[in-house]
Amino acid sequence: MSILLELFLTFAKIGLFTFGGGLAMISLIENKCVEHKKWITHDEMMDITVIAESTPGPIAINCATFVGYKRAGFIGSIMATLGVVLPSFAIIYIISVFLDNFLELTVIANAFKGIKVAVGFLILDAAFNIIKKMQKNAFSLSFMIASFGIMLLVNIFSWNFSSISLMLVVALVSLMIQVFSKIRKSGGDDK
Repeated sequence: MSILLELFLTFAKIGLFTFGGGLAMISLIENKCVEHKKWITHDEMMDITVIAESTPGPIAINCATFVGYKRAGFIGSIMATLGVVLPSFAIIYIISVFLDNFLELTVIANAFKGIKVAVGFLILDAAFNIIKKMQKNAFSLSFMIASFGIMLLVNIFSWNFSSISLMLVVALVSLMIQVFSKIRKSGGDDK
């Protein structure tokens, strides 16, 4: 099978059978692209997840585009992106054309309540996979715990805090830590 067709079909399956958006798709993308097909490594998946989350656009589309590009260049990125987008687009289009009050149907409303629970588990699964595979040292663990604590406090007290500001603060702190660690290493090499 052509790699372009394989990219399209793989991401079409992910796009077709995943509810809950990009965060819910991370676990499936990792399962297919890292573990089964070995198109990218675990480290690349972690990197692209972070980059896709902090760049404009849906995370699943950004991940699909990266994997497609890594596997088959520019055309591969287009095929993977189309694969992840077209199923959702087709389903939403069909629903909008034929069913005016789709979510008011009792069966559909109940199905979506169940899907919400499943989406939560998919997001937790992706988070646990990332935590299992991250480098475990004092800094990364303390950074993760501090980030979780801050996020929890922001949500509990409903503080209005821009996610862009949060990303800029974290990027600045991370950059400072990298610079200081390089200075410390180069200072240790001179001795």
